[in-house]
Amino acid sequence: MMTGFRLNLSPLKEPLGFIRLVEWLTAIFAFGSCGGYSGRNIISLFCGDGKNETLSASFHYPFRLSQVPLIDGNTTLCNHSVATTHMVGDAASSAEFFVGVAIICFLYTMVALLVYLGYMHVYKDSDFGPMFDFGVTAALALLWLVCSSAWAKGLQNVKDATGEEGIHNTLALCKESDVICQVTEFAYMRTLNISVVFGYLNMFVWAGNAWFVYKETRWHSQKYSGQAGSGRPQVPAPI
Repeated sequence: MMTGFRLNLSPLKEPLGFIRLVEWLTAIFAFGSCGGYSGRNIISLFCGDGKNETLSASFHYPFRLSQVPLIDGNTTLCNHSVATTHMVGDAASSAEFFVGVAIICFLYTMVALLVYLGYMHVYKDSDFGPMFDFGVTAALALLWLVCSSAWAKGLQNVKDATGEEGIHNTLALCKESDVICQVTEFAYMRTLNISVVFGYLNMFVWAGNAWFVYKETRWHSQKYSGQAGSGRPQVPAPI
């Protein structure tokens, strides 16, 4: 049996290869829309004496908000002395988990496409290749469900912490009777919403692809052979 590289693009015309290509693209969109994010909220303080103050809260991936300063160093705002204040919250674990799964899937699809396009003759002649491929595909589909759900919750926590109510609860100055705090400019978070959508989309794509990979395994072929054998008419024994 020859095991050398043989370039064959025909698997891309079949569901097995085409869906792998789709998975490669959706993984890029998933970690690109989350891992490269940076945003800023502008908080306006309306003081009782008619003066206005402005604060800036810049945050980015992996969203360790507790390290983001709202007020850096002791200062005076609206005639009140204010100590150093940081935002509240940390969504790093869910964000890094999400991006990590996306990168793993990106790398695995590249390896799988290399096998499909150059070593399909080896892949189909072995039992280990399709079974390993099916196991990894099913496991990654489950990981997409878990990491997308975790990141969806983490993103909601980020929105709550950077929203007006979150800022009001974090900044003690906002509780003063002569100070009104408002978020007058919100960070553009549509790309983060898109990342969650791509996370769940990846889950469905990988779960669907698991069926096509399963059809390449001996489990499916044995089941099909067993069903075909049971459907044959039995020949009566000679008397």
